[in-house]
Amino acid sequence: MIILTKVDSRLQTPMYFFLTHLAFTDLGYSTAVGPKMLVSLVVDQHTISYNWCATQLSFFSMFITSEIFLLSAMAFDRYVAICNPLLYTVIMSQRLCQLLVTISYLYSVFLSLVITIKIFVLSFCGYNVIRHFYCDSLPLISLLCSDTHEIKLIILIFAAFTLMSSLLIVLGSYMLILLAILKMHSAKGRHKAFSTCGSHLMVVVLYFGTLLFMYVQPKSKNSSDTDKMASLFYTLVIPMLNPMIYSLRNKVVKNALTRTWNMCANILLKIHCKIW
Repeated sequence: MIILTKVDSRLQTPMYFFLTHLAFTDLGYSTAVGPKMLVSLVVDQHTISYNWCATQLSFFSMFITSEIFLLSAMAFDRYVAICNPLLYTVIMSQRLCQLLVTISYLYSVFLSLVITIKIFVLSFCGYNVIRHFYCDSLPLISLLCSDTHEIKLIILIFAAFTLMSSLLIVLGSYMLILLAILKMHSAKGRHKAFSTCGSHLMVVVLYFGTLLFMYVQPKSKNSSDTDKMASLFYTLVIPMLNPMIYSLRNKVVKNALTRTWNMCANILLKIHCKIW
């Protein structure tokens, strides 16, 4: 997806600009977790160094937070495209798109550094077994000997702000989109509007639904295992589903993939002919 949006001029629009960064964040947080987890399964060595644990937590937190805000920026983009199509290119200018992405990354880096530093400056107890398949903030906090009230409060405030602000943007955008669609008299226009935001809505439901399931469900003795399954879903399964959802449901992306594949095949054919 990242390569396609760079080499095909027809995909160089605000929608695919955000989609490129969404693919980058998917790649980022799945790479922060996946390789180490696979190595642990293959060699049966379930250990991680102190420094790598801190690094994994910082990168995972950064990419997972930036994805949340990128999804809300994409919801706003879909709102402008459907509700203000004549002003779309004016409102969603290149400068605004870059600003939204920059704010998303800066905030996620700041949040990631705050949480990681706050956790790792505190002292850990002798018991060093993390009840998780990667270094996440809450399993690490349970290993601390120091007072954890401050770090728990920081995580709660930032998590609530991040999820609520992005959810409000997404819900507000789609409520306005739904009202605009209901006012359309043409069935063809309604179908086109639904297809424009269908892929993004599917990704939003999968992603936010998993996060809300993790944090809203009542805690029980089996909640730890349930959290692990939910974490596995949104750290590895969703990043694999996102490119498929946006490519298989999108004729523009499929056509771009066909053109890029034909271009690469022609280049390889010319090189082969020159060698012979």
